[in-house]
Amino acid sequence: MTLTPARPVSMTFSEPKSGHRGVRGKLWGAEPVELHDLVWASTGVRVVRNGQPEPEQSGPVLYLLLPAGTLVWFDIAKVLKRLHWDSPDLVRLRLTMTDESSYRERVVSNGGDQLKEIRREYRARALRTARVWVTPDPRIAEVWRTAPTEAEGLGRLRAVYRQKAGSPIAMESEIFDGRDDEGVDRWLARTLPRWSRQRAVLPSVYRFSDGVWAHESADIDENARVIGHAWIGAGARIGPGEVLVGPAVVPDRDDAGEPPPVQWSLVKAPHWRLPDLAKAGRARRFGKRAFDIAFSTIVLAFTVPFYPLFMLAIFFEDGRPFFFAHRRQTLGGKSFPCLKFRTMRRDADELKAKLMAENVCDGPQFFMENDPRVLKVGKVMRKLQIDELPQFLNVLAGHMSVVGPRPSPDSENQFCPAWREARLSVRPGITGLWQVRRTREPLTDFQEWIRYDLEYVQHQSWGRDLWIIWQTVWQILAKILKKD
Repeated sequence: MTLTPARPVSMTFSEPKSGHRGVRGKLWGAEPVELHDLVWASTGVRVVRNGQPEPEQSGPVLYLLLPAGTLVWFDIAKVLKRLHWDSPDLVRLRLTMTDESSYRERVVSNGGDQLKEIRREYRARALRTARVWVTPDPRIAEVWRTAPTEAEGLGRLRAVYRQKAGSPIAMESEIFDGRDDEGVDRWLARTLPRWSRQRAVLPSVYRFSDGVWAHESADIDENARVIGHAWIGAGARIGPGEVLVGPAVVPDRDDAGEPPPVQWSLVKAPHWRLPDLAKAGRARRFGKRAFDIAFSTIVLAFTVPFYPLFMLAIFFEDGRPFFFAHRRQTLGGKSFPCLKFRTMRRDADELKAKLMAENVCDGPQFFMENDPRVLKVGKVMRKLQIDELPQFLNVLAGHMSVVGPRPSPDSENQFCPAWREARLSVRPGITGLWQVRRTREPLTDFQEWIRYDLEYVQHQSWGRDLWIIWQTVWQILAKILKKD
């Protein structure tokens, strides 16, 4: 048996038993950039580039205007939604490719041989950006195509269609350079497991097995094995007992001819529709968001008339400001200003450094009995959770939910990577499981925080959310009725 080892995906990937790696070739008659354009064509989108020859056929619903050699992939649903509701002639896209997994740990010492702390940093790093356009109008696509350069094309579009394009859409995307071998190989690696509509644009290509597509002229012996995702070109041969391990691309060995013109009438046109609410996960997210909006609106309607009283109480004791906005993290680690009525002195941050020795918490948060930074009116507002009422504005803005993990700043989210990933997978809440179950026992509060956050994320349900809301209300009533 000849074993072909797994290698980085490449258009120079040689067929089994061949000991050399030839020059970059074609696959199914197409160069890498042409293959990229066929991927988009299979979704009903024609890629149009500066200076390319005039196409012979017409009929696509959408045109994607790209610079020469650029390879991209993004979710076009957001663009289709804009086209559906606003009917613009042209949609501008600002694409950004980021490395979301960018993570590093820094060990901080006291200058000697003693460990002081370990700092964890999560930062999305922008790898590449691109400006592209989408239009349903073939005349606009022709303006772009006839421009000899990207700069000339941008100038023409801006001059003629600036008022018709509307505001740009910022989107996450995969962006590669099709004129660079590494860029092509990275694009192939991303596209191999994703593309499954070859038959829509390449009738001479067939599905050999799950994840494996081959040209009809490829010779794959019945005793050969192809493992994983693979594309096998025209005339390629995999002999008896040979094993091709994917992800892999075997270029054409014979002349497959040019890819046939796309039959646009046979390609499913892209379209946008409202989300399918039949799926339980989506239905729950939609329902939870609708509940958040309705619940917050009702609470604000009853409580906003009392805001002037709370503000006067703060003003008489410690002046302005009335509100305090602290940067916290929400879904996906995005930062937002978490609103509260100010319950502490204006120099609270300076005093905190002097009071750290009095901290009774075992985690990143700070807590001490009879905290001297808290205003007299602040103690009452905190006891009854009045200080958190402005957070219902955060809920309406989509930063928070009524029920969820406690919103925390980036500095607090560095202590446990697994906990961070779980709690940032949902919106933070005004109240949550940890808030209603915590015991404040010495040296256990942080462990309880992690435990209850993970429990909530893993076992979310309507029943649990309603129970947490009821427990929150009951605990507030108990504090009001409690005789000190």
